[in-house]
Amino acid sequence: MKTLTFDLLKKAVSGDYAAIRRITRLEPEGDKIFPPTYEGGEYADEARVVRDDGDKVQIVETVLLDSVQSEANRMESALLRAYDNKRIKMPLLQVDFAAGTDDPVLKEVGRITALDAPHRMCDAIFRDSLNQGQPFREAGIGAKITAARGANATSVFELCPTALLFGFWDSTGPRGGLGAKVQRALVSEIVGYQKVNGKRTSSRIDPLQIENNVEIFAKEGGGWTFDQAKALQKNGEPVKRKPSEINHGNIVPSFRHEDKNTRKPVLNHGGVTLAYAIQHTVLSLAALRRLRFPISAIPDAVEQKDIDLSARTVLAALGLAAICFLDEDGYDLRSRCLLDGKPGTFQFVGKGETSDFSLDANTAAEILAHAVKEATDIGLPWPEQPVTLQPSPDLSRLVVDSRRRSMSENVGD
Repeated sequence: MKTLTFDLLKKAVSGDYAAIRRITRLEPEGDKIFPPTYEGGEYADEARVVRDDGDKVQIVETVLLDSVQSEANRMESALLRAYDNKRIKMPLLQVDFAAGTDDPVLKEVGRITALDAPHRMCDAIFRDSLNQGQPFREAGIGAKITAARGANATSVFELCPTALLFGFWDSTGPRGGLGAKVQRALVSEIVGYQKVNGKRTSSRIDPLQIENNVEIFAKEGGGWTFDQAKALQKNGEPVKRKPSEINHGNIVPSFRHEDKNTRKPVLNHGGVTLAYAIQHTVLSLAALRRLRFPISAIPDAVEQKDIDLSARTVLAALGLAAICFLDEDGYDLRSRCLLDGKPGTFQFVGKGETSDFSLDANTAAEILAHAVKEATDIGLPWPEQPVTLQPSPDLSRLVVDSRRRSMSENVGD
C-alpha cells in the first residue's frame, strides 16, 4: 500500500477523486456502553440498512455513539493540542479572558479559541470582543469576514481555516441570517450496530442510617444548618432541606429516578450492548473545489487556479492531520463508553473506484507543512502568530455576573 505524499494529495485535490474516506471498525471495551442522551433522556437510535460482504441487505438496530458535531469538536481539540505542542503551525483566533485581570472567574475562563467555540470564528464570543481596542467585527481582519463566502474564502483561510473544513454560518455577524454559510467538508460519526437496550439500577446504603425525619435548613452562603438564624431566606421564610437532599440517607434500589424538571419518575439510562461500532469519516474534495481564494497581488507566472488549488491542498492536509491526531487520542468518548480498534485504511474515492493509502500523524504534519510553504510562497496568507482579542468590558461583566448569580441560585435551590 502506498504512503500518502504531498504530490499525491495535490493531484487528488485537483480533480482526480471526489473524496477521501476511512471506515474504522470498533469494539466496545466492556460488556455494556453508554451512548449520549438527548432531550428527554433519549438515545439517538434508529434502524439502518447494512450490506454484508456478499452485498446482501439487512436492516439492523443502531444507536449514535458520537455525532458529527461531537466528532468535529474532538478533531478541533486534537488540532489545538497539536498546535500547542508545536507539531503544526496554523492561524488561530483566540480571546484571552485572563490577561490584565485579577478576577478569579475570568482567570478560570482563561483562553477561548476558535477551535473551542461552538460557532468557530463567527461565535458571539469573538463578536463581543475587541481587537486593539476596536470591536472585532468592525475593523481589520474581523471586518473582512463579513464579505467572506465560498467564492471569496481568503479571509477565512487567513483567520480560521478549520471553519472551511467543519463549516460555518455567520449568523451572528453584521448581516445576521444573510451572513456567509459554508458547508462541512469533513464529516465523521460513530454508530453502534445491533443494539440492545439495557437497564440500570440506582441505590445508596447510608452507613449512618439517617432518615428524612429531622428538620434542617439551607445555610446562607452554602451548606446546611439546624439554626434558623443562619438559614437562607426565601420569601421571608427559612429554606428547608431534607437529609436526602444533602446526600445523606438510603436510596432504595430502583430502575427509576425523579426527573428534576417534571418531578416525575423516569427510567434510568441503562446503556446498550452492541455487536460492533463503525466510525465513518469522509473528507469531501468536491466541497473543497467549490472554494475560491482571490488575493490582491498574484505573482508572475501564477494563475488564480494555481492559488485556489494550493489553498485547497492546505485544507485537505489540515483535515487529514485532524483525523490522524484524533487517532492518537483513542475512542474514550465519555464515562462508560470506551471503544477500541485499529484505524481503518484511507481511500481516495471517485467515479466508482477507490485507491488505498496509509497515513500517520507525523506524516500528515509534514504534508501540511509542505502544503503551507507552497501556499505562502505564491502569496496566500497563513499567519503563524495567533490573533488575540480582549473581551469587551460588557462581555467580561456578563461572564462574571452570570456565573456568580448561577452559584447563588444553586445554593438556594
